[in-house]
Amino acid sequence: MLVVRDGDASASEQGPAVLAIGVFDGLHLGHQMVIAKVRALAEQLNATSTVVTFDPHPAWVLAPDRAPSLLGTLDQRLEGLDALGVEQVRVLRFDEGLASEDALSFIDRVVVGQLHAVEVVVGRDFRFGHDRTGDVKLLEREGRRRGFGVFASPIHGTPTRWSSTVVRRALADGELELANATLGRPFTLRGTVVHGDARGGDLGFPTANLELAPRQQLPSTGIYAGAVRTAPATWWPAAISVGTRPQFYENGQLLVEVHVAGLDHDLYGQVLDVCFLERLRGEATYAGVEELIAQIELDVAQTVALFKGFSPNASALLE
Repeated sequence: MLVVRDGDASASEQGPAVLAIGVFDGLHLGHQMVIAKVRALAEQLNATSTVVTFDPHPAWVLAPDRAPSLLGTLDQRLEGLDALGVEQVRVLRFDEGLASEDALSFIDRVVVGQLHAVEVVVGRDFRFGHDRTGDVKLLEREGRRRGFGVFASPIHGTPTRWSSTVVRRALADGELELANATLGRPFTLRGTVVHGDARGGDLGFPTANLELAPRQQLPSTGIYAGAVRTAPATWWPAAISVGTRPQFYENGQLLVEVHVAGLDHDLYGQVLDVCFLERLRGEATYAGVEELIAQIELDVAQTVALFKGFSPNASALLE
């Protein structure tokens, strides 16, 4: 997959293309339907299937106090688009300059000037340009003038509205099953393993402490059964703690800690993908360390049992 960023010499040499435009945070099932339509139209029109996305999230620039947390990193988004068969991604740096660009200028500069679009696929509520003045009707009108078509893709008849907001709320509310159903795959955190205070090792269950990207959406506090991918693309069962460790700290720092069952070498400095398969329980305190260890043993046993039914190949976005 070709990734074109601002400043790349090839930024104005792409096309003809069928495009989808948006942040695509999380690449949930609705996004996947849009991308499937882009690919089908691109094949039909002998064009390049293309996604135009933004980094950082526009809300971080326009309304930082109300900006949403993200469901994944930009690298995860690009890898997911590649897995979905997108041939080209145009990553636009969202800053004050882009925020002030009006809709017609954006069409001329990016949609036509850089990508030579023959078709644009968007949702019916799509808005773009300065103050969100551009909409589907404007895009359709300008498409007729400039030689590209517009496919507005409604999503009806689903059990829930497929949106990144639904996923964020579900994760925050502890509704992992809803979040995963909306994503079409297990929610996955990506983080770098850093040194902690070795509490898990003292208990006999060493953990990898994850350093995450800024503004990363987390599941609600609790203990989860999951899976961890280490290099090179090997999956392991993982008991995951998202919490403040109330057994040891009254006002502890919120941490994501992962005990990788069956793995006996250290992971410091490695980047891990951590899939959340099922929420096992909430955080709790126990009468003593022995009781805590017994509960962790149960958590790990449940995790290993659930991992046996885990198939990374079940979702194109996991491999």
